[in-house]
Amino acid sequence: MSATLENKTCEECGSADIVTDKETGELVCTACGTVLVENLIDTGPEWRAFDLDQQQKLTRVGAPLTLTIHDKGLSTMISWQNQDATGRKLKPEEQERQYRLRKWQRRTSSNDSTQRNLTHALSEMNRIANKLNLPKPVVETAAMIYRRAIQKQLIRGRTIQSVVASALYMSCRQCNVIRSLEDVAKAANITRKEAARNYRFLYKELKTDVPPVNRDNLITKFVSKLRITGRTEQLARQILKQASDKKLTIGRAPEGITAACIYIACKINMEERTQGEIAKTAQITEVTIRNRYKELIKNLDFIVEL
Repeated sequence: MSATLENKTCEECGSADIVTDKETGELVCTACGTVLVENLIDTGPEWRAFDLDQQQKLTRVGAPLTLTIHDKGLSTMISWQNQDATGRKLKPEEQERQYRLRKWQRRTSSNDSTQRNLTHALSEMNRIANKLNLPKPVVETAAMIYRRAIQKQLIRGRTIQSVVASALYMSCRQCNVIRSLEDVAKAANITRKEAARNYRFLYKELKTDVPPVNRDNLITKFVSKLRITGRTEQLARQILKQASDKKLTIGRAPEGITAACIYIACKINMEERTQGEIAKTAQITEVTIRNRYKELIKNLDFIVEL
């Protein structure tokens, strides 16, 4: 494959008909056959793009910006290895110089209390997110929420772990990723009460839009943990839809009403699952399941044989 070059002439015959052979990496004059350049350097990208969207995404402009790093990934890091680019060990004088540079680089990267708080909080956020196996968009959203909280000075008087846990839970709700408040609080090593208190505070002060918990996703989560058949899962969804149509889910915790629907579906299809097993999976009490169960049995059109 070859392409004609513009504004270049042959040094031997003066012809402007110059082509490049991409297989051999040579510039050749088609008039006299002189090889002008033997080794061409390919300055193009190493990837291929088939449309404009791929071309924009694959453009090499350095590392992408991220909110999960306190400086958004714009700073440089001095390696702790005392080696040069070729892998050779540095001289003792150069090692001392690199040590001093690393020390001042650490000092200047977080030179005020806000930056130090953000550095510690984002590292804690990444730790909790890895523990909960959260996707990257959820962590990015949580980092944005925490930065907004710092700008409005909402962190003062509260522990970093509790605010980080609240931001992560709020981010999970916004990104429609099912993680309970108990799971997030346990991963952050705080109590559920403390996490709930800080979550309500952030929700009130930031005035952010947090959608309600998707009950269909909750059914999928609980059914997967309980190892219930697909037939029972479909029945549980039908029961939940009837309850929603009759407005029986209003003012009820989504975990409780979902667990009750699964319990009723198990009873109808003769799958042995106790209230204790379902309550433990849904992280609620057996009393909650019994109360929601009685309400559904009373208002919906089916009979359950115990």
